[in-house]
Amino acid sequence: MESDVFSLHVDEDLTGEVLDFADRPTSDVSVMHFALPSPLTEALIDAPGKKVLIYHNITPSRFFVEYDRELVRIAEAGTRELVSLSDAVDLALGDSEYNREELENLGFARTGVLPILMDFDGYLDTTPSPVMEAMLSDGRANFLFVGRVYPNKRFEDLARLAFFYKKYVSEDFRFILVGKAGRMERYQQSVQALADEWGLRPSEFLFTGHVSFEDLLACYQCSDVFISMSEHEGFGVPLVESMLMELPVMAYAAAAVPDTLGGAGIQFREKRYEELAEMAHLLTFDESLRDAVIESERVRLSRFQPSQVEADLLGYLQGVSS
Repeated sequence: MESDVFSLHVDEDLTGEVLDFADRPTSDVSVMHFALPSPLTEALIDAPGKKVLIYHNITPSRFFVEYDRELVRIAEAGTRELVSLSDAVDLALGDSEYNREELENLGFARTGVLPILMDFDGYLDTTPSPVMEAMLSDGRANFLFVGRVYPNKRFEDLARLAFFYKKYVSEDFRFILVGKAGRMERYQQSVQALADEWGLRPSEFLFTGHVSFEDLLACYQCSDVFISMSEHEGFGVPLVESMLMELPVMAYAAAAVPDTLGGAGIQFREKRYEELAEMAHLLTFDESLRDAVIESERVRLSRFQPSQVEADLLGYLQGVSS
């Protein structure tokens, strides 16, 4: 199938690969990725031919109420726009079963699951940053989380876990928090204030901000456990990245996290910080437990192999266009 990608905004790094939306031709099948309200919604409704929606989830507005009223408005407008597409598309795909069920509950008649397509070779063939590797390879236990510094990610719960780890397990550790705050600088400042109040030094609870891909790979390479306290994920790309990089995962089993991990990793439904601190320590130093968790992740990773996702997408498109 001949296809192109069109966008309202094109990052300069993608010039030539992604085309301006204004230049789009008429197509037999239009596929729109949806995560925010935009003029693309009305354009898809008016487009000729078959229409497919790929839904990446909208973070519920309740997470933003204390910090950014504009994000509350955007989230609520996004949900209204999503509902307006329920009778306009021929197929609606969620990138997780969690998202598919949301589409079904909103009235979409024909739904399915299509995981996010990831370029595994890009992770495996790229050399991690030697500078970041050197900085993180100082003998400390490294616990990693990757994600926007937004309230639904529950960075304050990561700070609580760091406090309990330091108090009851060891002082030789580092929490590495990779991601930018964007509009949520006030939230990040509140988390940092809690960390300071609980006696966590910046070297122990480290916000890196946005990092390069090479630095990100070094963070995965040098970490002992990936820990997620997030209470809302539509898919969770860093979970798949961790499995790909053979990093044991501990994750709060909320929203789409159980869909993405399947039976892999260590999943928990209660945040018992003393027990979680001990589990993080065991996953770092108990080789048999660590190997068993990594093996469970290798098995689960097959679901996200690019060839598998590509075959799924092709099957959906053939089903719509036939």
